[in-house]
Amino acid sequence: MEMKRPPLFPFIFLIYLVVGRTVFVNSQFQENFKIEEATIQDIQRAFALKQLTSRNLVDFYLNRIETLNPFLRSVIEVNPEAQNQAEEADRIRERHSNNNSEMLGIPVLLKDSIATKDKLNTTAGSYALLGSKVPRDAGVVRKLREAGAVILGKASMSEWYRMRSLSISEGWCARTGQAKNPYVSGGETCGSSSGSAISVAANMATVSLGTETDGSIICPADYNSVVGLKPTVGLTSRAGVIPISPRQDTIGPIGRTVSDVVYVLDTIIGFDPRDLEATKQATKFIPPGGYKQFLNKDGLKGKRIGVVRNPFLALSNRSSAAQVLESHLHTLRQGGATIVDNLEILNVDAILNPFQSGETIALLAEFKLYLNDYLQGLTTSSVNSLADIIAFNKNNPDLESTNGQEVLIAAEFTNGIGEEERNAIESMQKLSQNGFENLMLENNLDAMVTLGSLASTVLAIGGYPGMTVPAGYDGDGMPFGVLFGGLRGAEPALIEIAYAFEQATMIRKPPPPPSFVEFDFINFV
Repeated sequence: MEMKRPPLFPFIFLIYLVVGRTVFVNSQFQENFKIEEATIQDIQRAFALKQLTSRNLVDFYLNRIETLNPFLRSVIEVNPEAQNQAEEADRIRERHSNNNSEMLGIPVLLKDSIATKDKLNTTAGSYALLGSKVPRDAGVVRKLREAGAVILGKASMSEWYRMRSLSISEGWCARTGQAKNPYVSGGETCGSSSGSAISVAANMATVSLGTETDGSIICPADYNSVVGLKPTVGLTSRAGVIPISPRQDTIGPIGRTVSDVVYVLDTIIGFDPRDLEATKQATKFIPPGGYKQFLNKDGLKGKRIGVVRNPFLALSNRSSAAQVLESHLHTLRQGGATIVDNLEILNVDAILNPFQSGETIALLAEFKLYLNDYLQGLTTSSVNSLADIIAFNKNNPDLESTNGQEVLIAAEFTNGIGEEERNAIESMQKLSQNGFENLMLENNLDAMVTLGSLASTVLAIGGYPGMTVPAGYDGDGMPFGVLFGGLRGAEPALIEIAYAFEQATMIRKPPPPPSFVEFDFINFV
């Protein structure tokens, strides 16, 4: 029996529809694709469609840095090997089209306290460490390189994490001068990871890494309209990072979107034998499959979120703080969250006072102890101790200015972790347990929410995670964020809440370019 051939027209028509739709979608993407504000997902799709290469992307950012950095002063150095690394990422993509690393070919800026064993310096913003050599990459840098990320350069920071002098403004370091807020002329930059936040906000890099001891990721992200994630202490390795306090130090990502921050987080988390105790303990918090599974638009459903108004609203310098908070609480409720309002943290005034809580006493001693260890581990350095740094500043006023260094001197007068320091650490532990932990557990909360970044100390002294998301702009254009905090290991809930809030509001907008800027945009292949 002869079988009749099926007519060809339906198959041809089907192929036409599929191919035609693909071409249409791709052409639409190409028309709509814009490097400014592009997410990691956008960039990876452009890579896959051969509309962009990593080299193109790096050249774009280098052009932005060359144009904007004389004004913003948020980048200390660019990596002379960045273009070569980008070209290698392009070759890897050509050879292994199934490579599924979200970070392959993505340019990352690193805070200038995160060590790289390459042609870049690691100086904490100080001339004292210029030319020093580190023995190896920091643990988080090694993970970024393994994932194929491009190390774009080093971001400026408050010199020595502002542990030099309280008279020095945040965002100032000797090597770059005063970093500037890209949104408001004369606006505060906040926090020692200021350069990392400013550079991402101004589209001078896709993402960056910052460090936080107390507010140094959360606050600059808040003030510069970007997403900042301060992970649970130990979730990311501190090995190879200039320290203040291993008890409070943590390394975290800064990006323009929650998803970008989560992709970086997934890359840098995990055990590191060079930060043995903390990373081993924190591995129990890492969920199988990582954190990107929690990028859930419905992530607010079923969440219990506690609102702490006092004293943070009263302390806020945002004129519209109360009104904006109400609006965002409405958004959280609409998304399915239960809001537990008007909660108070026991002894919050003592927690926020570093002299009363014991934080100042502990940090001064820890800074000297662990900084000296770091300096003595360098392969090459002209300074080998905190005392050497103090002498360098005194002997080189032309480089380091005549700004004070009373905090460095106070740290130098300490003698390790003695009874006074142990009592201070115990005081912070009790304040955290009786305050924030009790608040979370008694009310069965998934997260605490506050407007701005003033609650960062509550999270800092207990090693808790926090995530800030752009939440609005004041009358003068100054940005502010909303902060979600949780107990140790609460990153999954914080990511779900932050992502759902971000997707429901989409508040972030890029900063206006300075009036003198004329960009020479690159034509992409």
